[in-house]
Amino acid sequence: MATPSDPNRPTISVALCTYNGAAYLETQLQTLLAQSWLPDELVVCDDDSSDATRNILAQFATNAPFSVRLFHNPERLGYNKNFEKALSLCTGELLFICDQDDAWLPEKIETLAHYLIQHPDTDLVFTNAHIADASLKNTGKLFWDTVRFTEPIRQRWLRGEAMEVLLDGNRVMGCASALRRRFLTDFLPIPSLPNYIYDGWMGLIGAARGTIDFYEKPLIWYRTHEKQQVGTRPPEAGKPVSLKERFSRPHQEKLEPLIHKYQEINQLHRLITERFPQKTPGLRLFDRRLAHYYRRSTMPDGRFFRIGPVFRELLAGNYHRYADQEANHSAPYLAALGDLLE
Repeated sequence: MATPSDPNRPTISVALCTYNGAAYLETQLQTLLAQSWLPDELVVCDDDSSDATRNILAQFATNAPFSVRLFHNPERLGYNKNFEKALSLCTGELLFICDQDDAWLPEKIETLAHYLIQHPDTDLVFTNAHIADASLKNTGKLFWDTVRFTEPIRQRWLRGEAMEVLLDGNRVMGCASALRRRFLTDFLPIPSLPNYIYDGWMGLIGAARGTIDFYEKPLIWYRTHEKQQVGTRPPEAGKPVSLKERFSRPHQEKLEPLIHKYQEINQLHRLITERFPQKTPGLRLFDRRLAHYYRRSTMPDGRFFRIGPVFRELLAGNYHRYADQEANHSAPYLAALGDLLE
């Protein structure tokens, strides 16, 4: 076992955020003790728990073979700002994000630390996870399957399309990630975004800089239960639109979801370009997507005047590029036809 006193390894911090986690916290803490590489420190930020969480942490700190630094928020920060605080308090060269209710495989720290050591240009690496139920029993599912980070999508990533993949939907889970401390300079502070939590933002920053990688082996048991703040539950589907409604509704009503999509992407684009110059590797792909949704969301009322913009986007391959990854081959053409006629 590599101990914190070993001189030939980078210093390692684990950032743990807790909030009323007494039911499952002890299991997670025990898997930290079982790591083949122990961390140098555990930094815990408790978000004003009202159960036995802080007592469990205090007891653990008295016997842990590494430094345990406990911080209590007198007022709740919420998980985004609590993780921001915990990460900013870490002193290690490599940082591992830890949830209160999972279980780490014994080789997690050593495996991802080795990966970062062997890939000096990578600042953030994330892995897959086994999905477990509330009792930590295997459900037979993997996290990447749930978030549709499938083999074809991973191949797109390897071809240099990480930003495209992450803008289609977050695949990065904080508790399955490791990062270099220097990455915090660009990652923090975490902005307030309606459809993103800290790990989604973290992934986009890594993709913008071109310093994010994935490691395929699952290294944690990701516990799913009713009380978790963020889980693997799919979003609710929107109300379907009938064919009759498509051709009878006002053109502006048809544009509304595209306008909303454009505004969402534009907000992300603005926040990222405030932190990076335009030549940053991932921003070219971001710019292309933003331009596509701008054109679609500003189609003129007259159908004749839509012909040029629609065919230019079709010939550029953008309707295919931004179709849902599970859509059939006709979906891009139907989207183009909808833009032209509806």
